[in-house]
Parts: sequence; structure tokens; C-alpha cells
Amino acid sequence: MVQENNPIQEIFNRIAPVYDQLNDGLSLGQHRIWKKMAVAWSGAKPGDTALDLCCGSGDLALLLAQQVGEPGQVFGVDFSSCQLEIAQHRPRPFTIPTAKISWIEADVLRLPFSDNTFDCATMGYGLRNVVDIPRSLEELHRVLKPGAKAAILDFHRPPGSLLRTFQQWYLQQFVVRTAERFGFREEYAYINPSLDQFPIGTEQVQLAQQAGFSTATHYPIASGMMGVLVITKAN
Repeated sequence: MVQENNPIQEIFNRIAPVYDQLNDGLSLGQHRIWKKMAVAWSGAKPGDTALDLCCGSGDLALLLAQQVGEPGQVFGVDFSSCQLEIAQHRPRPFTIPTAKISWIEADVLRLPFSDNTFDCATMGYGLRNVVDIPRSLEELHRVLKPGAKAAILDFHRPPGSLLRTFQQWYLQQFVVRTAERFGFREEYAYINPSLDQFPIGTEQVQLAQQAGFSTATHYPIASGMMGVLVITKAN
């Protein structure tokens, strides 16, 4: 089931046509490196059944498909039908056989999967946008197999006021102004205020532990302006 009338869902539906282009430009291509790091931290291996939550236009799901290979399977889940439509029709940039990908429109707070289904999982820029972070982590814990890992990539408030000031300036003066040229000022202006409410790394670790994960580590990247939360379900 997908949440109706969710303002964040509406944002991602609207920006779907330019989402990839803007991500490349706004991160100077660095987001592709960060996503590869997240896939590596997820522990995905050949033959795995993998899950990509808040899959958007499919970057992480495609990387997972390459990693788990033809014997494996990938499920990309998002609440934006427009993003999923783009993901479904993206060309695969691989010459070797890759896993089948199933694209599913669903709410990450109510995943349509049985307990203990997945060998690994990723989430890119999704945790900050869910309406209930603890519940989303509990759902992720439920559908992972014992011993499985997940890697969650997202923006992060960096330590120290100087870096945070730079981050705010970059988001406002570069990200928002660039998005404005495409007619999406308001859709990207929400990032800065959302960061003020988003749990920092140590808080994410605590929330993951409360959701039942046996280990949780938050890795700051990009001078602490990004981060990857790596979590493991107990055997």
C-alpha cells in the first residue's frame, strides 16, 4: 500500500524527469561513487536476493543487479510511480548478465514482503524522507534474513559550525538555484530544513539498535556532509 497525499511523494513525482540530470550536476558526479560505496557496504554477493528501498530512478538497484549477478534477484521499491516508470525503462549499462529487477510501488513503512526474505538491502536518500524513521527501520529489519546487512546513504549534518554553514550555503546558493532553472526551486529548497530534523549519525545508530539490529555503524563521507549507516540483523 502507498501513502496518499504525501507531499514528499508529490515532490519526487514532479522532479522525476530531471532527477538523474540534477543529481549528476549538483554532486559533480560524486553521488555515483557514494552509491557504489553503499552497495559494497551492503555485502551484496552473487546469487543474493537484494532489496533497494526508496529506489527512485534505479541507480542503486542497477548496481545491486550487477553485484548479485544473473543467479540473483533485485527488488526496487518506491512510492513514486513517476520515478519507477523511469527506472523501468532505463538502459542497463552492463555487458555481462545481471539479476532480474522487479520494480514495486509501495510504502516502505508497510513493505509487501514476508519476514526474512532478503540477503542484503540498500536505501539512498530515503530515510530522511520517511514520515516514521523508527518504523521504517523496523520494517527493514523484519524483511532481512538473519545475518543480512543493509547500507543507508543520505545527507548528514557535518560536525562543526563552519562545515554546516558551508553545507547550508552550497544547498541554498548552488543546489536550489540550479534546480530553479528547471522550475523546481521549492522541490529542492526542502533539503536544508529536512536536514535540521534528520537524526545525526550517533542518533541513527541508536534508532537502528532500537529497531532490533545487532550492529550499527555510521560512516561519515564527503567531509561529514554525507553518511552511510551500515546495519546488521543478528543471526
